[in-house]
Amino acid sequence: MAAPIRSVYFDEDLGKDDTTADGSEQNPYKTLLFAHIQHPPAPSDGPQYLTRKKEPGADQGPGVSETNHDWVPATKSALKKAGNLYDQHKKKQAKGEQIAIREKQEWEKRKQALEEAKKLQITQDPHLPKAVKIRLNEKDPALVKLRSGKSEKEVDYSEGRGTRVRVTGRVHRLRTQKDVIFLTLQDGYGLLQCVLTGNLTKTYDAITMTLETSLEIYGEMWEVPPEHHAPDDRELHADYYEVIGKAAGDKEAITTRVAPDADPQTLYDNRHLVLRGDNSSSVMKVRAALLRAFRQTYEEITPSCLEVTPPCMVQTQVEGGATLFAFDYYGQKAYLTQSSQLYLETCLPSLGNVFCVAPSFRAEKSLTRRHLSEYTHIEAELDFINFEDLLAHLELVMCRVVELALSNPQTAKLIRDLNPGFEVPERPFKRMKYSDAIEWLVEHDIKTGDGEPHKFGDDIAEAAERKMTDIINRPIFLTHFPTEIKAFYMKKDPQDPRVTESVDCLMPGVGEIVGGSMRMDDYDELMEAYKRVEIDPTPYYWYTDQRKSMHSLRRSHHPPRSSMMR
Repeated sequence: MAAPIRSVYFDEDLGKDDTTADGSEQNPYKTLLFAHIQHPPAPSDGPQYLTRKKEPGADQGPGVSETNHDWVPATKSALKKAGNLYDQHKKKQAKGEQIAIREKQEWEKRKQALEEAKKLQITQDPHLPKAVKIRLNEKDPALVKLRSGKSEKEVDYSEGRGTRVRVTGRVHRLRTQKDVIFLTLQDGYGLLQCVLTGNLTKTYDAITMTLETSLEIYGEMWEVPPEHHAPDDRELHADYYEVIGKAAGDKEAITTRVAPDADPQTLYDNRHLVLRGDNSSSVMKVRAALLRAFRQTYEEITPSCLEVTPPCMVQTQVEGGATLFAFDYYGQKAYLTQSSQLYLETCLPSLGNVFCVAPSFRAEKSLTRRHLSEYTHIEAELDFINFEDLLAHLELVMCRVVELALSNPQTAKLIRDLNPGFEVPERPFKRMKYSDAIEWLVEHDIKTGDGEPHKFGDDIAEAAERKMTDIINRPIFLTHFPTEIKAFYMKKDPQDPRVTESVDCLMPGVGEIVGGSMRMDDYDELMEAYKRVEIDPTPYYWYTDQRKSMHSLRRSHHPPRSSMMR
């Protein structure tokens, strides 16, 4: 007597395609395909696939009763479709098994090769010339002589044609060919292509070489043939190397953790690794060059500016209380500074014009490029000047900084690489009052963020500001902003008290890069400004004192002063 045919149940509403289901009436599968996979069909005596009967028009959603036991055989069309899908599943599974077998064979082969490679030990030839220790950017021909032409030997010092050097660095690029390894070392000062041949490519360290591995390499310096390319058109033909520190590979490799297509948040979290890349390291080098240029400019202008170091922990606001990072300072409320300009003003009487390079902090939780929680702030404070003097000073400083940066060939190349479309600012900068900018925006139908026409008193948004600047396509000094949208200490225009003697410098393709203003120099006016913006003047006593004559303690005007921030 034939054995009974096994029944396998599936229910698209209540079933599950996981290990909690077994295809029984009580624990059915969800799909017919999964039922095929778990209980394959057979030409004869195969399982019978049963599904819950669905009444026409009945609701078969999540509310189907689990007590309904009306099971019927799957339809022929459903069996045919599931059979085709099952055949595809078997082919895919077979292919996966083949790949797994091949990968296992390759791994066994590689494992064997690695074991053999461990037996190979390279040694330094004591008869070779003593190597000269150099940095990777060393180009002095008196110290490093490059060999040129061709030779039957990759390394041959018999005629002294190339200097034997010793270099250290990390593997920045790596390319392996048959019996040759090309790697580019980086040490923060330069790049150098190194060529490994012969037994140097067969060691365990060579076969398992990873990016960012630290190496010390000995070898002969060569010119790169005209048809080939390498940093500085030279390369080192290695005769010996040692691994100083091996970098992680596989899932922990730097190319995996900070892949070029990684999402921004991943790159933010791994900034310490991102900095090793060409783009980020170039940005840091240009940044350093600009800081040097600012410091040189402030020293060489007349009158010069002295660099000072104001505090980062303060008890006062500068740019509005809503963006302050607050903390407890031994029982007193304190903040991380928004700007050092008020402190700079206290230095003017004894030090003359001053500037600082210091961090500033703004508690603005935003991902736009205009909102950074911390950034480096270059600020200056000038004494005995008027508003036109301030504008002339700003233009001079900015253009001189650009000139100095571009005068260095390495920095100029980095700038062109990072920003191929960069152009030197056109002088003289265009002067445009805020009221004229409002009219210009209205005439060109550039609306506010709310879709309304601009009107006097609006704080012009970045998008509108940038669009205007890009259309005009030249640097703009946007001046005379309304009192209500600027800081309390900015001096009012004597000709129009509605506005301040203030300025933002706008650059095409960038937007605002500099802000500055003249200072209120009248004690009563400053006290009224505190009141207008509802600031308690008590913590600002040291700033308010600058508006008094310290000899007579009489309230008086002090010399005209201005501040600028970058």
